[in-house]
Amino acid sequence: MSYTGDVTAGGAPAVRELSGLTVTKISVGPMDNNAYLLRCHTTGEQVLIDAANEAPRLLDLLGDGGLATVVTTHRHMDHWVALEEVVAKTGARALVHADDAEGLPIPADTLTDGDTVPVGDCALEVIHLKGHTPGSIALLYRDPAGTPHLFTGDSLFPGGVGNTEQDPERFGQLIDDVEHKLFDRLPDETWFYPGHGRDSTLGAERPSVPQWRARGW
Repeated sequence: MSYTGDVTAGGAPAVRELSGLTVTKISVGPMDNNAYLLRCHTTGEQVLIDAANEAPRLLDLLGDGGLATVVTTHRHMDHWVALEEVVAKTGARALVHADDAEGLPIPADTLTDGDTVPVGDCALEVIHLKGHTPGSIALLYRDPAGTPHLFTGDSLFPGGVGNTEQDPERFGQLIDDVEHKLFDRLPDETWFYPGHGRDSTLGAERPSVPQWRARGW
């Protein structure tokens, strides 16, 4: 069965094989958060994006591969409920953007725009998307044999950008960053994986960006 990205709370993970990485998506917790486990094909190194909830399920997902790093896409609690337990039990390094570091329950090493996060022989580019929170990030994997893959946290979803709590300044920051740092830089075939719900592509969402900007959310 081909990958669709559809997962349900408590249900089976969705697994996607890329040229250099295996991406495993799982839904956890009462807010149906998506967590993503990335495994390098050549080294076996694993990186988790958002230890959102249900630490036992996330730890089971690791198998015998261990865990090198946990990247938290932003400081909202529903994205880090399991972080402390996962780090304590695996010894993984915790990473978050510097502007959101104080919102985490444990100390973490900090990231800035343009940094890279290694996943074995592969790498994720850090893209700072200010607005949902001050330190929200997306993580970009440029598959050398395929399309780009983008993990957007709560900054970009099918149908719009993340919640900015009806704050026009924050919305302006986020829609500007999403448009200029994502849509203006990356091709339509870029597949993106959000912090909740189903996946999409930039091409599917691109025609709606002017409408998002006009409506203000």
